[in-house]
Amino acid sequence: MSNSPVLSHLDQRGQSHMVDVGNKPITAREAVAETLVVFPPAAFDLVKDGDLPKGGIVEPARIAAIQAAKRTSELIPMCHQLPLDSVEIEVVTDSRQSTIRITSTVRATARTGVEMEAMVAASTAALVVYDMTKALSKGIVIERTRLLRKSGGKSGLWEAQ
Repeated sequence: MSNSPVLSHLDQRGQSHMVDVGNKPITAREAVAETLVVFPPAAFDLVKDGDLPKGGIVEPARIAAIQAAKRTSELIPMCHQLPLDSVEIEVVTDSRQSTIRITSTVRATARTGVEMEAMVAASTAALVVYDMTKALSKGIVIERTRLLRKSGGKSGLWEAQ
């Protein structure tokens, strides 16, 4: 017997299907994800000073992230459509590293988790930042989208190391 995890999106014949969560209990769910946008230093100086051809970047990124979290099931085929309780987006600049760190926190009271909603939100915000700053440099990099923490459901609390 193998110790490898079972992929719940595949049936016994290896065919894709949406997991049936109908019998799972409704619990409070939360997921926190982050994405990092790394700028060449000269481009970051312009971002930090707000000297951008398309104007401010934080609010458009935040709004796009919230909208993306709400539409995750339309983007990721096996995700369930969830009524989200809240989506919070934090955008933090680091002048020493020439980075913008985007953190999303998504909450729902549901039968399944909101990890994908949190990662889609953070990723979408990063894409908006890139779109609005790409005229400054083609060397901007979006990296390390990852889950930081999740809670709720059968598996309870999980935190990244």
